[in-house]
Amino acid sequence: MPIAAVQLRALRLRSSYIEISNLLRGRSVASPRQCYSPVQTPRQFHARACLRQEEPPKQLPAFLEAYKRAVDFPPATHDFETFFAQAEPNAEVVLHGYLGNRADLSKKLSFVRLSDPTLQHSLQVVAFAKNDAFEQLKTVNANSPVAVRGKVQKKKTKPSEEENTPAQDQWELALEEIHPLNDFPKDLIMTPETVFPPEQRYLQLRSDAELREALRFRARAHNLCKKELEQCRPPFVEIETPLLFKSTPEGAREFIVPTRREGLAYALPQSPQQYKQILMASGLPRYYQFARCFRDEDLRADRQPEFTQLDMEMSFATGDDVMRTVEGVIRRLWSSLMKDPAPEGPFRKVPYQEVMAKYGSDKPDTRYGMEIIRLDHVLPVDLVGKISDLTNPIVEAFKLEGNDNDPAETHKFITQFLDSPAGAPFNNNPDGGPGVFIYNGKQPLCGLQPFGFEAAEQVEELLDPDHGDLIVLQARPRGPFSGGSTPIGDLRRALHAASVSAGFKPAATGFDFLWVVDFPLFSPSVDSEPGQGGAAGFSSTHHPFTAPKTPTDVDLLLTDPTKAVADHYDLVVNGVELGGGSRRIHDAAVQEFIFRDILKMPAERLTDFSHLLDALRSGCPPHAGLALGFDRLVAVMLGKESVRDVIAFPKTGKGGDDAMVGAPSPMTEEALKTYHLQLRK
Repeated sequence: MPIAAVQLRALRLRSSYIEISNLLRGRSVASPRQCYSPVQTPRQFHARACLRQEEPPKQLPAFLEAYKRAVDFPPATHDFETFFAQAEPNAEVVLHGYLGNRADLSKKLSFVRLSDPTLQHSLQVVAFAKNDAFEQLKTVNANSPVAVRGKVQKKKTKPSEEENTPAQDQWELALEEIHPLNDFPKDLIMTPETVFPPEQRYLQLRSDAELREALRFRARAHNLCKKELEQCRPPFVEIETPLLFKSTPEGAREFIVPTRREGLAYALPQSPQQYKQILMASGLPRYYQFARCFRDEDLRADRQPEFTQLDMEMSFATGDDVMRTVEGVIRRLWSSLMKDPAPEGPFRKVPYQEVMAKYGSDKPDTRYGMEIIRLDHVLPVDLVGKISDLTNPIVEAFKLEGNDNDPAETHKFITQFLDSPAGAPFNNNPDGGPGVFIYNGKQPLCGLQPFGFEAAEQVEELLDPDHGDLIVLQARPRGPFSGGSTPIGDLRRALHAASVSAGFKPAATGFDFLWVVDFPLFSPSVDSEPGQGGAAGFSSTHHPFTAPKTPTDVDLLLTDPTKAVADHYDLVVNGVELGGGSRRIHDAAVQEFIFRDILKMPAERLTDFSHLLDALRSGCPPHAGLALGFDRLVAVMLGKESVRDVIAFPKTGKGGDDAMVGAPSPMTEEALKTYHLQLRK
């Protein structure tokens, strides 16, 4: 006999014994057998036996009654795209969506548009006074979510116009029933032009079709990247790496996560760099993930404290292998999503020293020319002295082509720029402000009198200026390039942006991809950045896992490491660094040598990398990788100035706060105590 049947029989026998006992004692109770049925559980039986009578139901508050109706709403028979494709007159359908503004044509007729849940499609709904839905419609505020039931009917249009009428304007719905699912407040004004504060980001998303479309575009780009990588041979494997990591000196400032164990904390990863290198030692040849990364750094338009990068790594690979793979991803994205043609052939590779010399930036926008040249060897000493107080400086120059060959317009533009807040940093440059000259064929020496005859002639030969062109000079201390830009490079970029903003020059168009290669392996340390915590006076330009490029660069590690070149490559387009990568050091002894003897990390910092060194020591193959800034990539594709325009819930530019949820929030005394923390004044 089944166990349940045995238990049921025992329960019935026990109930009979209790009933007999009660009768013998003269007690009058309701017989359990009268209120028990085989489908009841013992708990239900006990409750029924103990209740003398049921209490009358309590009247629910209005908000609970409304919620009850919203819980039990009819399922949609169609999504809007399917509805428009399959619509037939007199068919009864149920649709879900948001109500628009109602228009009452008379006391017996109203019109309202119903937008689908994606807010991409809409349908006209007609309400007649012949049923209850007509009056109920008037109680529902615009922008409220609803479920509606009605009959499909063809809209009245002229036969000549029917062919060119969009599907959503050929049909309408005669309303028979409406189910309000929530109420949109009357005091909120929502139009496509409404700009909501960061605290109401959800309303901005709902009112801004362009922002919603950016998120859909981002999702399509995400899927295309996956498809391209997983079609490679061998395919890349998507692997999630931990978010709770440990503090290691890679270069950027970290976010620390305290634990309840006194003195111990996690760190959120700056990138999955160490995990993915360990994967290469684990026999997984190709890895990728859309990784969440965290860096506690100053915010700019293209930075967020938390961001997404398309992270990848390849074993038995060189930098050239990685670059070819990434070019395939870019071509897939452009050919699938962009109107501009996909870039053809291998992207050009330009050494770091060359882009710094020609553009003053390691992520140059190469589309608008304005290439920089050195002039200090041709300029008279007195002119150099007027430009800068530096002794024997390097003086560089570029040309901004004038507008309609009009020197007066050029003079007006450059004056406005230098007098504006955008020009202030350049005027206040401690190495000297910019020297500006307008080339004017109607003046002596074409406006280049301060150069003198010989220098003016050489400048004309080097820059080939035309009537109305602007020639800009800038001095800097003599020395090798370091960092991401030079003063004249910053001025070049700012002047071009200002010229476009002022309508002086047209905006550059198209996309020009290039790889910036041959970076210095090490760069001077910057006091404001944490670096790698070594005592060498310099730090790794990329990160301390980057390999020297050639055998000669390996030799330089012993003689002059600051002259060594890295096998490091950045993908740049239109002045934006889309991503960076490198071939890694796959030998544990070499990696430890870089940490200890080159960067001069203290012993306690070396132990932070013991897990990585152990993995490399276990026969790790050569490997290389790259990370594409996915937020930046999507912003560039859509022509957005800020990554915040392609992120659903971005942090603000002030302190990296999430104004919508109020994060970061103050820690309570209880939380501080739990995590063994104490606030310092």
